[in-house]
Amino acid sequence: MSILIKPIITEKATTNSELNNCFSFQVNTKANKVEIKKAVEAAYGVSVEKVRTINVRPDRRTRYTKTGIQHGKTNAIKKAIVQLAEGETIDLYSNM
Repeated sequence: MSILIKPIITEKATTNSELNNCFSFQVNTKANKVEIKKAVEAAYGVSVEKVRTINVRPDRRTRYTKTGIQHGKTNAIKKAIVQLAEGETIDLYSNM
Protein backbone atom coordinates (compact mmCIF):
# COMPACT_ATOMS: atom_id res chain seq x y z
CA MET A 1 0.00 0.00 0.00
CA SER A 2 1.58 3.23 -1.18
CA ILE A 3 0.87 6.10 1.21
CA LEU A 4 2.04 9.08 -0.87
CA ILE A 5 0.41 9.27 -4.31
CA LYS A 6 1.70 12.61 -5.63
CA PRO A 7 2.57 16.12 -4.48
CA ILE A 8 -0.03 18.84 -5.04
CA ILE A 9 1.46 21.73 -7.01
CA THR A 10 -0.99 24.61 -7.17
CA GLU A 11 -0.62 28.32 -6.60
CA LYS A 12 -2.00 28.03 -3.07
CA ALA A 13 0.21 25.04 -2.19
CA THR A 14 3.32 26.72 -3.59
CA THR A 15 2.67 29.90 -1.59
CA ASN A 16 2.09 27.81 1.54
CA SER A 17 5.39 25.98 1.02
CA GLU A 18 7.34 29.20 0.52
CA LEU A 19 5.86 31.15 3.42
CA ASN A 20 4.97 28.51 6.04
CA ASN A 21 7.21 25.56 5.08
CA CYS A 22 4.11 23.38 4.56
CA PHE A 23 3.93 20.94 1.65
CA SER A 24 0.76 19.33 0.25
CA PHE A 25 0.42 15.74 -0.95
CA GLN A 26 -2.37 13.56 -2.27
CA VAL A 27 -2.34 10.46 -0.08
CA ASN A 28 -4.13 7.14 0.17
CA THR A 29 -7.65 7.53 1.58
CA LYS A 30 -7.04 4.86 4.23
CA ALA A 31 -3.77 6.39 5.53
CA ASN A 32 -3.66 8.06 8.94
CA LYS A 33 -1.46 10.92 10.17
CA VAL A 34 1.21 8.69 11.71
CA GLU A 35 1.63 6.68 8.49
CA ILE A 36 1.78 9.88 6.41
CA LYS A 37 4.46 11.34 8.71
CA LYS A 38 6.61 8.19 8.45
CA ALA A 39 6.20 8.03 4.66
CA VAL A 40 7.26 11.67 4.12
CA GLU A 41 10.24 11.31 6.44
CA ALA A 42 11.36 8.12 4.66
CA ALA A 43 10.83 9.43 1.12
CA TYR A 44 12.41 12.87 1.48
CA GLY A 45 14.71 12.55 4.51
CA VAL A 46 13.20 15.44 6.48
CA SER A 47 11.68 15.74 9.95
CA VAL A 48 7.95 16.46 10.08
CA GLU A 49 6.42 18.59 12.84
CA LYS A 50 2.72 18.50 12.02
CA VAL A 51 0.35 16.69 9.62
CA ARG A 52 -3.12 17.95 8.72
CA THR A 53 -5.48 15.88 6.58
CA ILE A 54 -8.46 16.80 4.42
CA ASN A 55 -11.00 14.41 2.91
CA VAL A 56 -12.19 15.87 -0.41
CA ARG A 57 -15.65 14.75 -1.48
CA PRO A 58 -16.34 13.69 -5.07
CA ASP A 59 -17.88 16.19 -7.48
CA ARG A 60 -21.13 15.03 -9.04
CA ARG A 61 -22.00 16.11 -12.57
CA THR A 62 -25.05 15.72 -14.77
CA ARG A 63 -24.92 15.94 -18.57
CA TYR A 64 -27.94 16.24 -20.82
CA THR A 65 -27.28 14.38 -24.07
CA LYS A 66 -29.30 13.03 -27.01
CA THR A 67 -29.54 9.62 -25.36
CA GLY A 68 -30.72 10.99 -22.02
CA ILE A 69 -29.30 12.20 -18.74
CA GLN A 70 -25.79 11.00 -17.90
CA HIS A 71 -24.72 11.03 -14.24
CA GLY A 72 -21.11 10.86 -13.15
CA LYS A 73 -18.73 11.73 -10.36
CA THR A 74 -15.03 12.22 -9.72
CA ASN A 75 -13.06 10.15 -7.23
CA ALA A 76 -12.87 11.09 -3.57
CA ILE A 77 -9.29 11.91 -2.52
CA LYS A 78 -7.44 12.69 0.67
CA LYS A 79 -4.97 15.57 0.97
CA ALA A 80 -2.25 15.91 3.58
CA ILE A 81 -0.60 19.21 4.48
CA VAL A 82 2.76 18.47 6.08
CA GLN A 83 4.66 21.08 8.09
CA LEU A 84 8.40 20.53 8.23
CA ALA A 85 10.87 21.48 10.94
CA GLU A 86 12.54 24.89 10.79
CA GLY A 87 15.29 25.08 8.17
CA GLU A 88 14.26 21.97 6.23
CA THR A 89 12.67 21.92 2.79
CA ILE A 90 11.60 19.55 0.01
CA ASP A 91 12.61 20.24 -3.59
CA LEU A 92 9.65 18.87 -5.55
CA TYR A 93 10.98 19.99 -8.94
CA SER A 94 14.35 18.18 -8.94
CA ASN A 95 13.00 14.64 -9.64
CA MET A 96 11.26 15.45 -12.93
